[in-house]
Amino acid sequence: MEKKKALVNAAFAGFGEVNSPLPLIKEKCSVALEEVRSLGFEIITTAVITDDPKGTDVKRAINQFIRKDFDVLIICLAGWIPSHTIIALTNEFKAKPMILWGLAGHIENGRIVTAAAQAGTTALRKVFEDLGYKFKYLYNTIGKPSPLEKIRSFGIAASAVKSIENTRVGMIGFRDMRLYNTLYEGISLKAIMGVEVEFFEMLEMVQLSEAVEENEILNVLRKIKQEWEFVNPVEDDFLKKGIAYYLAIKKIAEGNHLDGISLKDVDGMKKILNYPPAMIFMLLSDEMKLSAIPENDVMGAVTQLVIKHLTGQCAAYLEFYDFLEESVLMGVPDFVPSEIVDGKVKVTRAAFGGISGGLLNISAVKTGTLTIARLSNTADQYTMHICTGEGKFRSWEEAGWDQPAPQLPSLEIFLDTPVEVFAQKISGQHYIVVYGDHVQKIADFCYLKNIKVI
Repeated sequence: MEKKKALVNAAFAGFGEVNSPLPLIKEKCSVALEEVRSLGFEIITTAVITDDPKGTDVKRAINQFIRKDFDVLIICLAGWIPSHTIIALTNEFKAKPMILWGLAGHIENGRIVTAAAQAGTTALRKVFEDLGYKFKYLYNTIGKPSPLEKIRSFGIAASAVKSIENTRVGMIGFRDMRLYNTLYEGISLKAIMGVEVEFFEMLEMVQLSEAVEENEILNVLRKIKQEWEFVNPVEDDFLKKGIAYYLAIKKIAEGNHLDGISLKDVDGMKKILNYPPAMIFMLLSDEMKLSAIPENDVMGAVTQLVIKHLTGQCAAYLEFYDFLEESVLMGVPDFVPSEIVDGKVKVTRAAFGGISGGLLNISAVKTGTLTIARLSNTADQYTMHICTGEGKFRSWEEAGWDQPAPQLPSLEIFLDTPVEVFAQKISGQHYIVVYGDHVQKIADFCYLKNIKVI
């Protein structure tokens, strides 16, 4: 059985001065180490490091850590220690994200007994900042639990910073509907995020689709007929054409190691090929586990990758339809990944305006606490807009659909920020949705990437 990949790989270095009681320092560092392990982190560690005159402990730690790859370096002070000892170690790993963590004393016979860890951390916090380290400063409080959720959040962010490097987003077509906010600046995106955007012509997809074997198409057709609920009958020929397009894009995605995908939707698939691509997106999301978003939305696709790497969720997109006094109505006119569907995936044939009828996902979306976010840029300055809220069901329809109009996959989201304040920061019609409150992880990631959070 394949071993499950650790959430975060961390190096743990515990410190205490040579004059402090070594058994006490060891015990406190050992407890802290096990607490970090309880988060699911894979740990490499070394014996307690002191400020011994020859620097033997620091050299030993460097030799042990330098042989391993890790996401974050945890500097854990159990007591006072001169700053030079810490810097001798951290200077060797200054490109790594770090956690500067001071442990607390304890109460004994009504008195505080402390080895002065916060003397050590307070002597280092500004030094770390001035040296340009990317770090999180944390401290324990006597009688209170350790800040493990903050350690988890920062560790996950550090892991995502590394894992998102060299990810690839595929764009089939370019700049759907001549939108502006879906554009991107390639050099800064690569420099800051590490993400590469690959462009493909729609003709490549069409040509590959024509060469797909019939048995491949039929295998997928059988599967979706078992797994999807068809509210109205849909012709096999229509479904087979969509499956052929999906299998063509699958070949492109696998051959180019893509992590996300977008299609030229309105001015491409619908206008030129007369084929609304909702079912293609559904298959890409559910069968290949690719991040998928329509309309050549590069910045939306990159946001999806960030959220997916931080949370492990699919990072679906929703778009704004209306603002209410205390909420926003968000939905999609095409598809949602099955991961966020409440119950069985439901599909139907429906037409909108002058666009011929295609397969439309009309599944109910899971409700609950969620986080919405979008990455944007002005030249080489990047911002991440984040907000939390509570998603609830709301009956509504989009004007223009065949009657009776379908209930689109959607949520009325009651924001934890006043709608007026939120609206003044909006950076696009597509926002990425993830269940739960993930603000801290996203904020930690943005700090490590020099992205401003708004």
